[in-house]
Amino acid sequence: MQKWKVTFVDDHGETVNEVFECEECPSHERAAKLIKERFLPVAAELDLNDLEGRTADAGVKSLKTQNSIEIRSITPI
Repeated sequence: MQKWKVTFVDDHGETVNEVFECEECPSHERAAKLIKERFLPVAAELDLNDLEGRTADAGVKSLKTQNSIEIRSITPI
């Protein structure tokens, strides 16, 4: 499996690099889900039904608005 470095700014304003394994380059939406699963496991289990289907990239938006985490880049390793 390919390794991907996801760079994001955390809730303290610090730049963080995390490595995830995926078959292909994860979208920002998939990366948001991976970040939530690793750093916010309880939030990852919550239902986003009020955003999903109505908002593009619901996971990315909820990660930023609710957890102050913003994805900057996704690069192969």
